Amino acid sequence: MQLTEMFAHPMKSARGVAFSRAYAASQGLLHDREWLLATPDGQQITARSHPQLLRVQPALIPGGVLFQHPERAPIFAMSTVYTRAHPAVVWKDGFDARHGDPRVDDWFSQLLGLSCRLLWLGPSSNRRQKSCDAPLSFADGAPYLLISQASLEALNLELAAPVTARHFRPNLVIDGEYAWEEDEWQVIRIGEVVFDVVRLCTRCSLTTVDPDTGLRSADQEPLQTLVRTRTLEAGVCFGINLAARNEGVLNRRDPVEVLESRYQF
Repeated sequence: MQLTEMFAHPMKSARGVAFSRAYAASQGLLHDREWLLATPDGQQITARSHPQLLRVQPALIPGGVLFQHPERAPIFAMSTVYTRAHPAVVWKDGFDARHGDPRVDDWFSQLLGLSCRLLWLGPSSNRRQKSCDAPLSFADGAPYLLISQASLEALNLELAAPVTARHFRPNLVIDGEYAWEEDEWQVIRIGEVVFDVVRLCTRCSLTTVDPDTGLRSADQEPLQTLVRTRTLEAGVCFGINLAARNEGVLNRRDPVEVLESRYQF
């Protein structure tokens, strides 16, 4: 098996950026989910409620990120401007992030039609994982999400209209040897980085939003098929969440090795 694709999502719920080479840290891929759109009191705003965020394309530029949207002039958020402490809430986790440029707030507020604050995680995160003391970004609850192309192909056999890996917003995509084998893994190595499997990844209605148009599918697919075929003890699952034991560089086509499985034969 090998690593076939890598994505960082610089702003939570905006489009991802594909890499052929990326640095894997304990917090996640470098630049992954380090910006968050929030309400004035710090509650996260995501594409679950505002799917048009998926049409926002971040471009990483030294010193910050350029935000682009088909219907608006681009705007640049410079990280050095983001110096003021500001509360952030991601699900039940409350912690301090950083707030800065009101021009960028206005850009997003006009886009969504509600009052927004763009928050930066800062040079180091104040949020901690529940399972260890390593920092965590604005991600839902784990530093990494991995999906298997073999599992995606198995899912697409059940669908009238196939979906892409981008519907699931992964960080890491592997080719896989057979569908759903990742359910059994406990420890894997990709290139020089060892990962623990934290949990199976449960899925929500965001999978039904087209990553290019920001429109929901009328038939609620692929979620309806996942509910029918992939409802497990943990919930409706597709992919696995990972935490890195060490840091290092990942390259596309790095080998993937299973070090420990749930079942030994």
